[in-house]
Amino acid sequence: MSQIIDAHSHYMPPEVAQHTAFFKVHWSDIDRQLLVMDEQQIEKSLLLYPTSDAHLNMGGWSAVAREYNAGIAEAVKAHPDRYIGAGILPIDSPDKFQDELTRIKDLGLKAISLASSYDGRFLDDETFFPVYEFASKHKMPIHVHSQIINPIGQERVRDPLLSPVLEYVFDVTMSLGKLMMEGVLTKFEDVDFIFAHYGGVLPIVKERFDNTYAMLRKREFVKDLGKSPAEFFKNIYIDTSGSRSTSSLLCALEVVDASHILYGSDFPANQSMADSISVFKNANISDADKNAILSTNLLELL
Repeated sequence: MSQIIDAHSHYMPPEVAQHTAFFKVHWSDIDRQLLVMDEQQIEKSLLLYPTSDAHLNMGGWSAVAREYNAGIAEAVKAHPDRYIGAGILPIDSPDKFQDELTRIKDLGLKAISLASSYDGRFLDDETFFPVYEFASKHKMPIHVHSQIINPIGQERVRDPLLSPVLEYVFDVTMSLGKLMMEGVLTKFEDVDFIFAHYGGVLPIVKERFDNTYAMLRKREFVKDLGKSPAEFFKNIYIDTSGSRSTSSLLCALEVVDASHILYGSDFPANQSMADSISVFKNANISDADKNAILSTNLLELL
């Protein structure tokens, strides 16, 4: 296999990590992260915001964005051959989006990191349209990470295992579905959206999307999207988020082709990087597809 480019990794600047409940341990150890990357022959990693409660403890999103983006830019500057940075926005101050987007670009960050929702507001909300316009103009991919603060369903079930296993990934899929249903994927069709965790449960429900849409259209219970859901899904990107299942990869290949799947370790949440890479050694797909997923797809996006 060729070089490996990790499309889903995390580094939490200590200035932000100290204000979180979960991300204080291991998430700010850049030297350990580089060591693990070397061990697994990962050439570069895209650093993404894992979503956290920092904004609740730092007086809002503006302070978090300022510290986080500066910290990621510093990590990239210190290791330009190893890291690619993605910036975040002051979500509670849409009037500041443009200034922070410009700052993200000026800092040398190459992507935008968004959560799948914010306090129940999904990414189809018009307040995000300026973000998509900026991403389109400057050819910056948008990575959609699962929301861990009040994701969909947590008002009914709040559980230390069920929430991260089910609600986090359902939030990603609902975010994707809302972008499709509200016409955002059509309006901003040249924006490259990358959805974490294989798009949540998308590979499992892709067929149900198409069958149910066809049935409901016959009775005019759902608006005409102009094409089937599957046609929309072919154009998005999804990352593997540390999955160690070859079957999951093959299932995802029924939704998108290999050119739209990106290897992601989800480090340090996932400590089994070797196992997540071995998926591609064991998968019955071509060497060209393996290399595309492990490396060239993300490089081409950036």
